[in-house]
Amino acid sequence: MKFVDEAKILAVAGDGGNGCVSFRREKYIPRGGPDGGDGGDGGDVYIQANENINTLVQFHFKKTFCAENGQNGQSSDCKGKRGKDLVVHVPVGTRIIDCDTTQILGDMTRHLQKMMLVKGGWHGMGNTRFKSSINRAPRKKTMGTLGEQRNVRLEMMLLADVGMLGLPNAGKSTLTCMVSSAKSKIADYPFTTLAPSLGVVRVDCDNSFVIADIPGLIEGASNGAGLGIRFLKHLERCHLLLHIIDIAPINERELVRNISIITYELERYSINLFQKPRWLVFNKVDLLGYKEARLRAASIIRAIQWTEKYYLISSLYNTGIKRLCQDITSFIKTLKRR
Repeated sequence: MKFVDEAKILAVAGDGGNGCVSFRREKYIPRGGPDGGDGGDGGDVYIQANENINTLVQFHFKKTFCAENGQNGQSSDCKGKRGKDLVVHVPVGTRIIDCDTTQILGDMTRHLQKMMLVKGGWHGMGNTRFKSSINRAPRKKTMGTLGEQRNVRLEMMLLADVGMLGLPNAGKSTLTCMVSSAKSKIADYPFTTLAPSLGVVRVDCDNSFVIADIPGLIEGASNGAGLGIRFLKHLERCHLLLHIIDIAPINERELVRNISIITYELERYSINLFQKPRWLVFNKVDLLGYKEARLRAASIIRAIQWTEKYYLISSLYNTGIKRLCQDITSFIKTLKRR
C-alpha cells in the first residue's frame, strides 16, 4: 500500500430542514388550527481514529465528505427526520489542521478517539410554534440554517518512543531490522528508505519500545534537497532521538561535517525537535575495529563538544546493540515515571 501522510479534505455538515406551514382540514373541523411540524437538524461530520488504518491514501481519491441534510417538517405536526451523521476514519496519530486559519483542531492519538469536525445546521420551526391567544392562525415559519463547512489538512504522524535520523546509508534501516521484526529495504545506495517505518523492539518479556526509521537527510534538506524534511514531523512525538553516524566514511575529515549537517537541518525544521534528547550512535565499527573506532569517536566528541550520551555499535555483527536498547528502555521508563 502506498504511504501517504498528508491530505486535504472538505467537510460539509448537513443543512437543517425547513419548518412547515399547515392547518388541520378535517371533516368536522374545516378550518382547524395550525399543525405544521418542525424540520430536522442537519447531520454532523466527525473524525475518528482507527488503528487498523496506516495511511491517508484513501483521501486522495475522495476529498469531499458531506453529512445528510435534515428533512423538512410536514403537516399533522410531523417533525422532519434528523440527518445522519458522517464519521471519517483516519489513522491513529493524525493531526487535523484548519487550512484557512492554520489552527490545530485536534490530535488523534488514541484508538477510537472521536471529535466533531463540523456541526450540522439547526432545524426550522413550523407554524404550530407561533400560535398564541391573539394569533390563532399563524402563517409564519422559519428556515433551517446551513451546516458548517471546513477545509482541513490531515497530517499523519507516527507514534513512536524512539526516532532515528541521519544521512543516507548510515545504517538506520539495518539497525531497525536487527532490533525489531520490521522488514525495511536494505541496499548499498542512498535513499533505499523512501517512507517512514515502525518497529517494535522487545528488550525482555516485560519491556519494549517502538522505534521509527525515516528516510535519510542530506545537506539542504530544509530547502527541499533530496526527500526534504517532510518526514521529520514523524519524530515530533518521540521521547528520544538517535542520530546514526557512519564512523567509517570515505573521507574521515567529513565526520564532523556530517554531524553538523543533520544538526543544522534539525534546527531549521523545529526548535522543539532540536531540543529533544538526542544520542549519537556511531555505526559500522566493524569496518575499523573497536579500538580504532573508539579513538575516532572520542576525537569527534571532543571536536564538537558533545555532552550527551554516545554509543559505538555494529548493526551487522550485533555489537553494542544490547546495551543501547537497555539504556533506551531505562530512559523511557524514567521519563514516563516523571
